[in-house]
Amino acid sequence: MSMLWVKAFHIISMVCWFAGLFYLPRLFVYHADCSDQPGRERFKIMERKLYRGITTPSMIATVVFGLWLIGYNPSGYLSQSWLHAKLVLVLLLIGYHFYCGHLVKVFRDDQNRRSHVFYRWFNEMPVLVLVAVVILATVRPF
Repeated sequence: MSMLWVKAFHIISMVCWFAGLFYLPRLFVYHADCSDQPGRERFKIMERKLYRGITTPSMIATVVFGLWLIGYNPSGYLSQSWLHAKLVLVLLLIGYHFYCGHLVKVFRDDQNRRSHVFYRWFNEMPVLVLVAVVILATVRPF
């Protein structure tokens, strides 16, 4: 497969991953603020399906296609500082992703102790990472 196809699939999977990372914490906001049992049960289903069915497969695809891209010229790419910074941010994002998975379980088990306000702030973190990653990958400031 040509590098441009791999890059296209990397971008597509990254967009899907971020869609999940933007929407899942928003579901946590609504779930934390929900007071009726049928509503809470509905959020549990939505959170589980989003995390397992879209967000996690998209994260895996993003990482696979990203590594595939690096594989075209490992010594060239890995010598560039912008990529080091981007990879650090991707690792932080993977940690955020798995923490979201932990929160899915916390809500599933009715163990959430945080308010909707916490999740509103929590929801903003991937936006900051997205801005930084896009700038690093396109402008390559280092």
